[in-house]
Amino acid sequence: MAESRTADLRAMKALAHPIRQRILTELNQAGEVTSTTLAKALGVTTGNTSYNLRVLAEAGFVEEVPGRGNGRERWWRSVAQDVRFPRHSEQDEATRAAFQEFNNLALAEDQEALQRFLRQRDELGPWADALPFSRGVLEVTLGQLEEFFEEYIALLLKYSNSEQSSADARSVRAYFLAFPEVAKD
Repeated sequence: MAESRTADLRAMKALAHPIRQRILTELNQAGEVTSTTLAKALGVTTGNTSYNLRVLAEAGFVEEVPGRGNGRERWWRSVAQDVRFPRHSEQDEATRAAFQEFNNLALAEDQEALQRFLRQRDELGPWADALPFSRGVLEVTLGQLEEFFEEYIALLLKYSNSEQSSADARSVRAYFLAFPEVAKD
């Protein structure tokens, strides 16, 4: 099971950057990469990827692959973990700003990925049907919502275990968003 931790301001600032988000996405898809191969994949300079990999490493999101690489060539991978964010009531202004920027980037990336899927859907064979969708409203207490979220995370972690992966498995994005309904303005 992945390690669980609460992101501090440094971690949130590391995540709230478009290039770093792209790096993490690429690492999650490619597994292990060098800053050179990452730079080519992202269309940026090696210096840019090297710097941002170091920032992500200092924040605990990526690590060097032990025993791989030689001399100046360094291999990187993402760190499997369950990253939690402080409750809104526990965040100061700087943390809230970084968290909002992270959310904006993540939502934009997810929307772009969904649009890419929809454009290429007809070419995906059986995977064209892989768009389970659910939308609803729950009547729950705050404690029940927290329990629901923990069960969702446990299910996500169960199926994200790469040791269970088979040759016909694909990366699939899963997105969970819940918030209280409020009166219309």
